[in-house]
Amino acid sequence: MFVLLLDNSVKVEVYCDEMDRDYEDNICVSFVETCPDEEKIFRANETNIYLTPQQAEQLGDLLVRAAKIGARTG
Repeated sequence: MFVLLLDNSVKVEVYCDEMDRDYEDNICVSFVETCPDEEKIFRANETNIYLTPQQAEQLGDLLVRAAKIGARTG
């Protein structure tokens, strides 16, 4: 699953990394940037953050709550 952000220059992909299934933090949030270096948020073209299932759920809950607040105020 992925979403494109910032005029499609940042691809955010979320997946369960089967190569890391033996580790607790096997949920990968991958950021791939195709913009020029001076516009990058991260230093690398690709940045991966690994989360535990509990952390991924917390992050999802936070995003849903923020989206609901944004929808009410926007």
